[in-house]
Amino acid sequence: MRAAQRRQGRLTKPTGALGRLEELAIRVAGIQQVERPRLGRGEVIVFAADHGVAAYGVSAYPPAVTAQMVRNFLSGGAAVNVLAGALDCALRIVDVGVAGDLPDDPALHRASLGPGTRDMRTGPAMSGAQAECALEVGIQHARAAAAAGATMIVPGEMGIGNTTAAAAIGCALTGRPPEELVGRGTGVDDAGLARKVAAVRAALATNAPRAGDPLDVLAKVGWFEIGAAAGAILGSAVERLPVVLDGFIVGAAALIAARLAPRALAYCFAGHRSAEAGHRVLLAALGLEPLLDLGMRLGEGTGALLATALLRSACRLHDEMATFDEAGVSDRAR
Repeated sequence: MRAAQRRQGRLTKPTGALGRLEELAIRVAGIQQVERPRLGRGEVIVFAADHGVAAYGVSAYPPAVTAQMVRNFLSGGAAVNVLAGALDCALRIVDVGVAGDLPDDPALHRASLGPGTRDMRTGPAMSGAQAECALEVGIQHARAAAAAGATMIVPGEMGIGNTTAAAAIGCALTGRPPEELVGRGTGVDDAGLARKVAAVRAALATNAPRAGDPLDVLAKVGWFEIGAAAGAILGSAVERLPVVLDGFIVGAAALIAARLAPRALAYCFAGHRSAEAGHRVLLAALGLEPLLDLGMRLGEGTGALLATALLRSACRLHDEMATFDEAGVSDRAR
């Protein structure tokens, strides 16, 4: 990173003229351990699962939509398909606990831990062993993506009701009340919002997750795809790959990962700020400043995918711009 900083100071531009793009290139240099980093093809890994609490009416959509959207991913019809294709990122779909039937498809990676998590209002969402397995699924898929040539990872998710779990995780790990983290998610009305707040409050009271034990928090109020996304962050750090974080749900996964292994946070870039109010709380807890703020709240990895273009651009500027000496341009007066 020191070598990259020196190179930035010699490029044909005023010092700091590229703003945060300079910082991005220097951070990627540190991750890749080279003075002149390059980012090629990325990979977005969408982890999909269902959740018992979804039956409580915490989403504007029925639980069956999880499996239906996975089929949409497989047929290429979702926003994540469009953006992955436009931004040179491979797409990996992982069933980590979808309750509905899914087709046999070579593009679908099956790693199901069960037909969805249990209703966290009445007890732990999953066992401790399942929480560990969810992390392991994510770790292994991130490492597989690295082996396949990915140069950066975008963890994505799909699961009707999962903003409720993200809020519960955020409350458990930051100590903030549900009212500050629970949002409208897929667009619930006032009654739906009240149900979400009540569900999170009940889950925290019933399970009493230990703030100092992120695995306990994951097991009690987290869900399979959030655990897998947290594992993907850890696996990416092991492989020395930048991780571009999406919105609220992946933000909760990042907080789990950061509490398990604080150094993993150095590999994370906040791709965007979600329109979900609770995402601001999570970003503050992570100490990350988002690259984009477009009012998005779709999930799937879509906001983070857009930010991959900025990371690539930052690295190309750092690598391909001429220095003052190379270009024969006079440097600033000393």
